Amino acid sequence: MHVPDGFINAPVSVAAGVVAAGAVAVSLRGARRELDERIAPLAGLVAAFIFAVQMLNFPVAAGTSGHLLGGALAAILVGPYTGVLCVSVVLLMQGILFADGGLTALGVNITVMAVVTTVVGYAVFRGLVKVLPRKRRSVTVSAFVAAALSVPAAALVFTLVYAIGGTTDVPIGRVLTAMVGVHVLIGLGEAAITAFTVGAVIAVRPDLVHGARGLRQKLQLRVGGELVDATPEPQLTPAPAHRTRTVWLTGLAASLVLAGGVSFYASASPDGLEKVAADKGIDAKAEAHAAADSPLADYGVQGITDGRLSGGLAGVIGVGATIAAGTGVFWAVRRRRTDEDSPAVTPGASV
Repeated sequence: MHVPDGFINAPVSVAAGVVAAGAVAVSLRGARRELDERIAPLAGLVAAFIFAVQMLNFPVAAGTSGHLLGGALAAILVGPYTGVLCVSVVLLMQGILFADGGLTALGVNITVMAVVTTVVGYAVFRGLVKVLPRKRRSVTVSAFVAAALSVPAAALVFTLVYAIGGTTDVPIGRVLTAMVGVHVLIGLGEAAITAFTVGAVIAVRPDLVHGARGLRQKLQLRVGGELVDATPEPQLTPAPAHRTRTVWLTGLAASLVLAGGVSFYASASPDGLEKVAADKGIDAKAEAHAAADSPLADYGVQGITDGRLSGGLAGVIGVGATIAAGTGVFWAVRRRRTDEDSPAVTPGASV
């Protein structure tokens, strides 16, 4: 759903940029509370993982593909504020390095793909985990539903933005039907990826999943041949530091394999927005990307003729750049939190 330059007029693009900047500013402040000693080291990895999985377009209909947006996944794993920042970092790297998503449309893309998916996904997720049994399976089910709904919600908001500032005269009802319809299907793929990833992390380190905090691990005793819940139920406790490193290294390895190898087998069909834009004519005034001459444009390395090697190397570079940029941002936010939490030393006081 990366919106290119030329789809949305300048005034609405500027307005969306203001909304996106405000959302990022609020998220930077909110992320200080989320980035504790468990989450902070993993936030950059989550951004890199989303970048990698977004390279894996999967077929959803004849001649149409979809890919992960990642807002719901990021919000559940590291928190909604940090989730907005994760997806925003991914979109920034894609726009600057890979000419994917217009630079003048960056505000639209952050608003639609980072803010809407994260807010809707996390709101649905929190609502479900409050009413479902407090079990790990409930977290996975809630993640599935939240991710599935976040994608058509983003498609709906894009349609509203296009209704206000679209550069072509296309019946908005046709755009709405096509966008929401195809993205309901894409949402099912998003849901499967999100539920699988969240379930995998919960299986080994439930304390690292922001959305699973407060989840209690039931202690059961066998009484009279039947299992009975014991009280009180002990809270999940953080695992040793070496297990955090294991999760981090496993996640990094998975990201590199997905972006560097598996991405070669991704669907070559246009994604949902590209297909709708071509079919309905909303791409009539699309503009060339300002970074079209980037050595990594279109997820390939300029000068390397072998498609597999070129795409794989570009994916590896993208994962590295995203994890570096994301880690830098989250380290700075975490350091700001640490500085604010540290007690001030008054002049003349003994220490």
